[in-house]
Amino acid sequence: AAICYGAALAMDRWPGRREILWSCLAANFSLLALCRFCFPAGAMPVGISFYLLQGVGYCVDVYRGTIRAERGALRFGLFLSFFPQMEQGPIGKYDTLSRELSCGRKYDPEQVSAGLARMAWGYFKKLVVADRLAVPVAALKGCYGTGFALLTVLYTLRLYADFTGGMDMALGAARALGIRLEENFDRPFLSKSVAEYWRRWHITLGRWMKEYIFYPLCVSTPLLRLGRAARKRLGARGKRLSVYIASAITWLATGLWHGVTPNFLLWGMLNCAFVLISQELAPLYARFHKRFGWKGKRWYATFEMARTFFMMNLIRACDLFPNPLDYVNRLMSLVRWGTVPDLGVGAGDWWILALGTALMFGAEACRERLLQLTPDAKWAGVAVMVVAVLVFGCYGPGYDAGSFIYAGF
Repeated sequence: AAICYGAALAMDRWPGRREILWSCLAANFSLLALCRFCFPAGAMPVGISFYLLQGVGYCVDVYRGTIRAERGALRFGLFLSFFPQMEQGPIGKYDTLSRELSCGRKYDPEQVSAGLARMAWGYFKKLVVADRLAVPVAALKGCYGTGFALLTVLYTLRLYADFTGGMDMALGAARALGIRLEENFDRPFLSKSVAEYWRRWHITLGRWMKEYIFYPLCVSTPLLRLGRAARKRLGARGKRLSVYIASAITWLATGLWHGVTPNFLLWGMLNCAFVLISQELAPLYARFHKRFGWKGKRWYATFEMARTFFMMNLIRACDLFPNPLDYVNRLMSLVRWGTVPDLGVGAGDWWILALGTALMFGAEACRERLLQLTPDAKWAGVAVMVVAVLVFGCYGPGYDAGSFIYAGF
């Protein structure tokens, strides 16, 4: 916070803006690298990856002249450390978030009921669904030779319930205070392509990577020169070379942001490959759809969503195996049959998971209608969710209430 605050003020007052910015970036990312390499996961400063990107984005915006540097240290500190979003985001932009934080607020019972209802919903997703899925996911991770397809599905559902549950808690707490944070998810499992999936999943991180890495790379002098040279030699395809390189660097940075182990580098490159290959094959897809006329049919849209869900599950399983060879070996087990061992949960747990997951996706499908409920209905929803968490939630001796998956990224 001190580095970003001081650098922004210095860029407003002194010459050498570029040098100040680069010094700020070097100091911040060196600090992040130090934490990544020198601290165990449990000893990492909570949420450092999130508020570091938020602070760096603020400094870059000051350098570009799109915002003025904040003079008040307390106001800047509030922007960077607003408590609901510190641990898992969303990653806010100064021009929008500072306005929300600076406006006067009066007690609004409708805002409070809406915020508490969303917080209760987040607790339900975290304690009833995500943490109950942790047991079978751990069992399947250690089961070599079989069960990998089931592992990919259960891990994706656990990650989604865990992360969106945390987001619901953060956005709900802010809403109860009269502050609206940005949405970070937009029903990603309805996506029909990998590119669309990433426009719907962790929206603020994707925006940050595009605004501060991808777009600057695309217009950088070295890549512009490379693009011109490639067009002369390769024609129309050559002009996209600079975009491919910028995409690869952006996805590499996204992987490194998640972790410095080789599996996250592989994860980033796999996502990059799927996105770029889809873009290259777009003309072929267009001819295919023109020939068969399936594009507008509901069954084909369902197939596209299922295909994307399956592909993203396979890629996301990289998270679980720091050694990429372990991941490849488990990937090969998809074509082998075997008996899935005991997963450590009983029939009652599977019923709770099935109903909880169905409720989770059903509520998201009706999200717009739920937002229109009266305050009394929202208070009733809070009561129902609290009872559901108390009865069906995973807690008790040994439970770690702070064990959000994305807090470790």
